[in-house]
Amino acid sequence: MRTASAMLSFDPKNESPTDIYKLMVGAIVPRPIAFVSTVDEHGIYNLAPFSYFSAVCSTPATVLFCAAVRTAADGKKDTLRNVLATREFVINIVSEEIAAQMNQTAAEVGPEVDEFELSGLTPLPGSLVRAPRVAESPVQMECALREVVTISDQPGGASIVIGEVLRFHVRADLVDDFRIDADKLKAVGRMGGPTYCRTQDRFDLERPT
Repeated sequence: MRTASAMLSFDPKNESPTDIYKLMVGAIVPRPIAFVSTVDEHGIYNLAPFSYFSAVCSTPATVLFCAAVRTAADGKKDTLRNVLATREFVINIVSEEIAAQMNQTAAEVGPEVDEFELSGLTPLPGSLVRAPRVAESPVQMECALREVVTISDQPGGASIVIGEVLRFHVRADLVDDFRIDADKLKAVGRMGGPTYCRTQDRFDLERPT
């Protein structure tokens, strides 16, 4: 019989938000990355990565990402401001080929800065939304905002942005009968701190009947 390992217990209410953040991003891994592109009311493009990201359901096709509260200004990230103003956004999947460019867009810059220009990535027009797509991304999802749920407006808090996917764009060589080839997709995931991971090492488990 295996001997139980020693465990440490933490009450989030008694620890600093920074320490709880470190626990969460170190334990909840790997996290997929929503590379979210938006446009503001003046036509300036914005591009930013979010690693609190997930699918919600397929009927209707729905996804979510979480925009954390910053300490500066009113706390809202440019992405969230743009989504609230236009009610549209695009989620672009990050592959190994564009990981470095994605990281460039994580810099804290003013709303007047176009992160497409900052990163060297290429904007493509959306077919149904005003927000641009990332041409180099292998999978792009044009989304209409359904709801924003604010969990906390304090530093360390976040708003859950829920969007309905209006149109999927998938690189032709990746998909066969709606199945994505993971080896060709080469998606990357987020670990703790500055660490990312590849998705090349995988194993199968058949669901029990």
